[in-house]
Amino acid sequence: MITEDKTIMNEIKEFIAAKMILPNPESNLIAVLHKVQQLYGYLPKDTIDMIAIEMKIPAAHIWGVATFYHYFNLSKPGKYIISICLGTACYVKGANQSLEAIKDHLKIEVGQVTEDGVFSIQPARCVGACGQAPVLMIDEKIYGELTPDKAIEIIEKYRTAK
Repeated sequence: MITEDKTIMNEIKEFIAAKMILPNPESNLIAVLHKVQQLYGYLPKDTIDMIAIEMKIPAAHIWGVATFYHYFNLSKPGKYIISICLGTACYVKGANQSLEAIKDHLKIEVGQVTEDGVFSIQPARCVGACGQAPVLMIDEKIYGELTPDKAIEIIEKYRTAK
């Protein structure tokens, strides 16, 4: 394990220790998982195992919680996370066609990462930009009035910027 990982693991252990003083420490599991995802961008298996030991909770229970909530990433995301809004306004205006074009272009499905580790795709139910529908979000930047061609053009700008 590299030094950075040890530092992050120690930070997580300190976070858990602070939560363990409260009654029913298991009720803090989601907060701990959020902390791990904030630090790593996903929930690494070895970190889940460490949480199980530190919190005295079966790893199977932790995986059950992590897989129940769609917010948690169980695998390392790409450098750029592409979110296609599939809320009503975006869907009606063709967001699904842009999603299909992106999947075909990148040769991955929703929840997967490109072979080069640059992009991953995740759905979004609403990003709050209905007036610009359909929208695509890469990390925290929103692109509106999307078409399949425009979506590919935006993605390629990120690819050349890597």
